[in-house]
Amino acid sequence: MEVVEVGHYWDAVRAPKAIGERTLELLGKQGGAAIADYCTMYWLISPGSAYYWQSIRQVQVLTTTTAELTFMGMPPGHWRSGPGLHWRIPVGPNRYLTDTEQLRQALLLAAVVEFGSDEEADR
Repeated sequence: MEVVEVGHYWDAVRAPKAIGERTLELLGKQGGAAIADYCTMYWLISPGSAYYWQSIRQVQVLTTTTAELTFMGMPPGHWRSGPGLHWRIPVGPNRYLTDTEQLRQALLLAAVVEFGSDEEADR
């Protein structure tokens, strides 16, 4: 495993596994590489591309645009099964960064399916 600073070549989006698995289904072949680590999933996105996002329940954007350095563990290419850190969808030709807008839409839908709408949460 290598620890890499987020923000130079990519930012990352972190979500709980339940939302992550549903998001992978929704993205299908449109998604980029995805990393899993026990109960968490990560996608790599273009640096700064999620700066405008409204918050999504239990989803966090990891970036250096916040004055703090952020680091993330990156599994070697051959780590393809868990339960620990591994590539859930390995990097490959045409599978690197996930389109930020497609990811946001898939995460929003997955969060609503998993947790219900925000209005239901406020009751």
